[in-house]
Amino acid sequence: MQCWINGNYVAAEDLRISPFDHGFLYGLGFFETFRTYNGKVLFWDAHMERLQAALAQFRIHMPYTKQELLAVCEQLNAAAGGADGYFRVNVSAGEHGIGLQPKDYTQPNVIVFRKELPDTARGQEKTAQWLETRRNTPEGASRVKSHHYGNNVLGRFEMPSLAMQEGFFLTAHGYVAEGVTSNIFWAKNDILYTPSLETGILPGITRTWVIEQAALLGIEVQEGLFTKKDLEQGCECFITNSVQELVPICRLEDKRLLGNKGPIYLRLHEAFVKEVEQE
Repeated sequence: MQCWINGNYVAAEDLRISPFDHGFLYGLGFFETFRTYNGKVLFWDAHMERLQAALAQFRIHMPYTKQELLAVCEQLNAAAGGADGYFRVNVSAGEHGIGLQPKDYTQPNVIVFRKELPDTARGQEKTAQWLETRRNTPEGASRVKSHHYGNNVLGRFEMPSLAMQEGFFLTAHGYVAEGVTSNIFWAKNDILYTPSLETGILPGITRTWVIEQAALLGIEVQEGLFTKKDLEQGCECFITNSVQELVPICRLEDKRLLGNKGPIYLRLHEAFVKEVEQE
């Protein structure tokens, strides 16, 4: 795997980070994951805006423009023969020794990872289960994609596979939150439901697109605080993230769902495919 770190293209096995990087010592690092379509990143500006908002909150100065990082992604694809890839742009606070930094982080380590895309058919169904692990609260006012990933790891431990399953978190108060790697939607009586950001979930890029697109299609969307029972009363359910797109859920534990035959899922999935083709 070919990568890029602080301005240099290197092989993955040659990547080096100091153990005094505060991304390692204190988990102070942030990232975005996405894929390319015919060499183009879908919703690139939205990904970079979310990353920059997290960096600004923790006073990490990004030394590269979004145009420079996009060029890196394009070059990594070119080095792989022009194939589309799965990317992670990672920014850790940088080396500052042991002890909390009292001011800004002005020399972060910026890495762009690229790996091959999983060979998964679009619209392939998954099953889901409720997790015993409760969703933790965000570090700040809203959740960011950070190195503080232990809660997700605990949830992952409860599942035999993420390839064919997703685990659904509840908050400490018992409200539906999000998946281990996704946002959650379900439908009942022609209304689309999704947990509110008030639950402390990640404001997903694809989640935002689904909410906006549903409004354009005349589908009512309700964001709020919902219980397990609320979701289990739905007839269809799907999850979203920027690599897997919109993934239909065919079964939640013992509850059978419509999967990729759900009418609301089908309308939104068709619209997403058109969005990709237009981009």
